[in-house]
Amino acid sequence: MTQKNYLVLTNIIKTNCVLMKKLWILFLFIFLAIACKNSSYEVSKIKSTQITLIPEVKQDSTIIQVFQPYKDKMTEEITKSLSYAPLQLERTDGNLQSTLGNLIADLSYQKANELFKKKTGNTVDFSMSNYGGIRAAIMKGEVTVSNAFELMPFDNTLVVVELSAKKIDALFAYFIAKKRAHPLSKQVELKIKNDGYSLRINGKPVSKKKTYFVATSNYLQKGGDGMNFFENPVSLYDSNYLIRNAIVDYFKSKDTLTAVLDNRVLITK
Repeated sequence: MTQKNYLVLTNIIKTNCVLMKKLWILFLFIFLAIACKNSSYEVSKIKSTQITLIPEVKQDSTIIQVFQPYKDKMTEEITKSLSYAPLQLERTDGNLQSTLGNLIADLSYQKANELFKKKTGNTVDFSMSNYGGIRAAIMKGEVTVSNAFELMPFDNTLVVVELSAKKIDALFAYFIAKKRAHPLSKQVELKIKNDGYSLRINGKPVSKKKTYFVATSNYLQKGGDGMNFFENPVSLYDSNYLIRNAIVDYFKSKDTLTAVLDNRVLITK
């Protein structure tokens, strides 16, 4: 084949390829146009077939041997006894406070204050968390690591926020308006009346000239549960200490878990 004939043949092939490409595009366009037309369809017949599942998949003994030690270790850790509860503790046994809420608030205060004081030299004034964050009760009897995970399944950390007196007012206005037993630590004395409330923190009335250090969770500090007063604090300290770990460590330190309803929140006429 001469070079001239070769070039002619090449041009013919190129031309045909371009033409075929255009034809395919046109065909696809027409197909889509037809497919997208409004059409009505009706089910004319429904047919069912029964499928029988036979012999179960056999367990692989090699895999079981590899993972069994890890499973045994996890079971041992999660069922490890931490403390004992002589009475059931729950979040619904009081009016705007609860035995379980008081326990969580007080241990959060204690653990946050230990870390905060060591880091900054300052003392936490009180703690507040949310009613919805408590996900299980503590039943009467042995308390295990598993109970701590059920109680606090989230990976939230303890933080300390420095709030102005104005934000402290917003915090307690929120607490009263929501009418939920959001856990407050025992440093708070809140008396609610029909026409308002009176508040003392660590035995003293709130001063408009002071700021207050409040322990809470990093979730709430970011405005979770509508607690916007925790956002944009004067200062913020994140302990990077999981609240769940704080619960486990606190439970370990107590032979017996006790919590009572007290005067931290009182409703008077």
